[in-house]
Amino acid sequence: MRIVRSFSGRARSVARRGFTLLEAMLALIIIAVGVLAFVDAQAAFTRSNNWSSHAATGMLLANEIREMASRFPRHDAVTGLSLQGSGSGASVAGWGPETGETDLDDLDDLDDLDGLTFGSGGDFTGPIDAFGGIVPQTDLNGVVLTDNGEVIPLVGWRQRVTVEKVDPYNFSQSRAVAYTQAATSQVPAIGVDGFPLRVTVVVEHQDSNSTQWDEVTRLTWIVPAQ
Repeated sequence: MRIVRSFSGRARSVARRGFTLLEAMLALIIIAVGVLAFVDAQAAFTRSNNWSSHAATGMLLANEIREMASRFPRHDAVTGLSLQGSGSGASVAGWGPETGETDLDDLDDLDDLDGLTFGSGGDFTGPIDAFGGIVPQTDLNGVVLTDNGEVIPLVGWRQRVTVEKVDPYNFSQSRAVAYTQAATSQVPAIGVDGFPLRVTVVVEHQDSNSTQWDEVTRLTWIVPAQ
């Protein structure tokens, strides 16, 4: 006699079995890891996009100063740059803004720009464009924002300018403002106003929730002696 066993009841019991607690926890962990990876990728994209936008703005503002400076002579056309006195007590006349040059429109030579900052906490309102005008803050539609009829400068940006005399044979070596070069058998004499100038523009940005200014762009170029 052949005995036939039926497993249909057991099969139905297995088919009706739900997820165990361990399986559910593993599923939740996998989903959570995926969500966290997506959020992290989105945050990285946002940071990258912000950096690109800041880098473009910083380079634009630096080039505005360079364009403005391109029309300036190295030193004032009237007073020039000269030494007053002699020896260790000699001083330089003509470096920096001349007497009476207190407004932005008064700046008319490269050495006038040395040490100036255009923007928040600086010497002049800014940032500025190549014509000395204020770079405005705009809304998302590109409309210039004003306050009581006055243009609001681009918020959180400033331009710092440094002008230095450099060695004519080594542009990486700066020279003191009063430095002169005596003639030798190998090099000619160079007066106090006969040196190339190195102009450096540093563009900085400050986030709205921070008190720290971060450097975004640094642009340097050499203006040769004429």
